[in-house]
Amino acid sequence: MRRVLAIPLFAQTLGLVIATLLTAQTAAIIVVFSLPPPATEIYTVGDVAQAARLRLAESRIPGGRSLTTHLDAAAPAPQTEGRHRLMFRNALARTLGLDPAQVVVAVGPRFIPFGAPRVVARNSPETSGGEPLLFGRFQISVRQPDGRWLTIEPKAGFGLDPWQQRLLLVFAMTVVAVAPLAWAFSRRLAAPMSALAAGAERLGRDPGAPPLNIDGSAEVAAAVTAFNKMQERLRLYVEDRTSMIGAIAHDLRTPLTRMRFRIEALPEPLRLKLESDIDQMEAMVASTLSFVRDAAAPRDRRKLEVASLVETVMDEAALTGANAGVERADRVVIDGDPLALKRLIANLVDNALKYGTSAQARVFTEGEMAVIEVDDDGPGVPESEVERVFEPFHRLEGSRNRETGGIGLGLAVVRAVARSHGGDVVLRNLARGGLSARVTLPLAPPMAFMAVG
Repeated sequence: MRRVLAIPLFAQTLGLVIATLLTAQTAAIIVVFSLPPPATEIYTVGDVAQAARLRLAESRIPGGRSLTTHLDAAAPAPQTEGRHRLMFRNALARTLGLDPAQVVVAVGPRFIPFGAPRVVARNSPETSGGEPLLFGRFQISVRQPDGRWLTIEPKAGFGLDPWQQRLLLVFAMTVVAVAPLAWAFSRRLAAPMSALAAGAERLGRDPGAPPLNIDGSAEVAAAVTAFNKMQERLRLYVEDRTSMIGAIAHDLRTPLTRMRFRIEALPEPLRLKLESDIDQMEAMVASTLSFVRDAAAPRDRRKLEVASLVETVMDEAALTGANAGVERADRVVIDGDPLALKRLIANLVDNALKYGTSAQARVFTEGEMAVIEVDDDGPGVPESEVERVFEPFHRLEGSRNRETGGIGLGLAVVRAVARSHGGDVVLRNLARGGLSARVTLPLAPPMAFMAVG
């Protein structure tokens, strides 16, 4: 694996948080210092007096402002009056020709996001010619001749206040500025994890896959190193076990040959029985050596179309006069060893023809798996033996004896090949009679696994 500078995941995450905060604050500062302050809607005593005289549901005021009025039977709650509020109340009463007691200047209560309502009235000759001004959210009540109270307040708009718009603008600019940075950091952090998961999945499909080469944080580098060591230990363990079995099977040939010579002088009935046992043992040794050679031989994994492989095996069986065919052949692609998979399918077809009179195959997809099913019309398998038949050299009594069933390595090879490709095989008895072998194999990924740099 290439030596790269591995930054700890903690440091990368901390850097992302700090960079995000700095970017957000920078965007907020840019908005605050580059835009003018939001305009405030200011109302004069004349504006409020005009609305009180007209008593319209909505009074339009120059500058795009609006005041609304409505009548209430109940008197407004008494208000503690400060100097500015008292000044505005007296000026409005004087303009309307009313007693100041018939005018109440109130505030809220009205909900405003991000803060409480605020009323400011001031008497500034320089800015208003001595006339009090009012801005913000307010309510002014004027007693009518019939005893009811006319309430005047700014029209509640459907839009947002200028200060609310400013906050939303800051938020939007922050999201726009931070999103690319967060996306880049997140992708950099997640990509090695995804590559490591893909490597583990690939190991399940192909135990002989090359070691991973993934760049990332210090934690990812440690995980990849441990993964590669584990993969190498598993490979050596499997090779040692396979070599040991092959050596034992090979060494058994010598004593079997000596036994064959030594039984020549025995009486014929006994000699024939011993020769039959020796023949069976030699067949088992030969099959074991063949299995070990196939397992130890390097394989070329490639994309292949499963239905074509099944159809080829079925056509070869049909040429010998067997009743073999394909009922369904969906076009599905997997990554696999063509020779090993052909042997898997051939073993299933051979079993179906040995124990029955026909073999019917189907190929289709189910989720993320390719499915191969081979049915026969034979006697089936007792439920207690459905799993045991996959054990090497295990044969059933009755119809599945040595003459019809070989030495018992066929289904063991099928399961070994299927599992070495990341799949499996199961058997089930059919309701109509016979046995169905179901092989599942992972579909080929959209693209080959690639190291992440």
